[in-house]
Amino acid sequence: MTSPQPHTSSYYAATANEVTDFAPLRGAQSADVCVIGAGFTGISTALHLSERGYNVHVVEANKVGWGASGRNGGQMIGGIAGETRIAKSLGATGADRLWEMRWAGHDIIRQRVEQYGIRCDFKYGYVDVAINGRHLRALREEFELLERHEFPREFLLLDKNETQQMIGTDAYIGALLNMGNGHLHPLNLCIGEANAAVDSGATIYEGSQVVRIEHGDRPAVVTEHGRISADFVIIAGNAYHAVERKLRGIMFPVNSFIIATEPLAPEQVASVNPQDLAICDPNFVIEYFRLSADKRLLFGGRCNYFGSDPRVIEQNLRPRMLKIYPQLADVGIDYAWGGTIGVPLHRVPQMGKISPNVFYSQGYSGHGVNVTHLAGQILADAVGGTMERFDVFANIKPIRFPGAHRFSKPLVALGVLYYQIRDKL
Repeated sequence: MTSPQPHTSSYYAATANEVTDFAPLRGAQSADVCVIGAGFTGISTALHLSERGYNVHVVEANKVGWGASGRNGGQMIGGIAGETRIAKSLGATGADRLWEMRWAGHDIIRQRVEQYGIRCDFKYGYVDVAINGRHLRALREEFELLERHEFPREFLLLDKNETQQMIGTDAYIGALLNMGNGHLHPLNLCIGEANAAVDSGATIYEGSQVVRIEHGDRPAVVTEHGRISADFVIIAGNAYHAVERKLRGIMFPVNSFIIATEPLAPEQVASVNPQDLAICDPNFVIEYFRLSADKRLLFGGRCNYFGSDPRVIEQNLRPRMLKIYPQLADVGIDYAWGGTIGVPLHRVPQMGKISPNVFYSQGYSGHGVNVTHLAGQILADAVGGTMERFDVFANIKPIRFPGAHRFSKPLVALGVLYYQIRDKL
């Protein structure tokens, strides 16, 4: 028997509003929809469906929000990876339809936080920073796009001095402030949405690893001690899912790591981030950082490491943090952890069907907080027979890389090295 794993020793787990304790699946159950995975995609889908009156059962191998949904940087960033390819697939109205989808996840999150009173430190304010001229040109294009669409929240292009004044570092040559993006406590958001789904009639099972899916007119999801037959099955395990062979090799699991400092003194907060903004650079091997509600600096990035030793994570990330904020040299690190995100080769989120009644969604390439919530809405629409937005993604076929599932670690290591070189060019 496989025992469920507890949450990683992250800042988020240490400050969760509650520890979920849903019973494991036992015996035979029946549902309208069975969702595999209780991260953002699965829980968002379950909440959308249960609000519409569907009988939804969610099966989770560990705990609600155990994977990337409860470990990520907590940055709510607009946009969808692979937008150029998506826009081309949408035809003449593509730009407008894509623009709407870019921000739909934000609206869903805001509405749920307000409707269900979810305490997740939700806050607007975000900065994209530039390291070189290519980045500045991209920020200018994004600024002009926001202007053309008359974006309703404040957005500003910043020069080097303005950037330094706003985020307390001279590491960048410019930035784009966007007050429509923001940041939050991801694990508390996921738990709050799970509770809302249960209150709306959904059933969640924790500690229930799926061992197989039995396909047919009425598919069944089978665990060690139970099974759920349903009209529809939604696979929402992202980088942590491996039970369906048809989904292997179409995206890479990429590790990202975060350190959390001890709480900063007021003068330190004023030095590094007085406006409480989330910050992210544009590289593939990215660095991202923000303040927590109790004024710790949460600093994250990708690196060629596949373990979970907090000491190794700190050794990798602390020097990078101090390169940006040398004034924090004497600040202690209280937490260090990592997680895995799914990155398709063409970066476009993957939605599709394994069979007529088994759907999947995965591969958000670092935009997961936003896009998972959009994906949940799209999947719920698809269950109800509205396929328009689902087909936008389903018609962009994933690129399969033979051996990617078996040899993911060395391939990802080579990929990170490649992008490190590319980022520096």
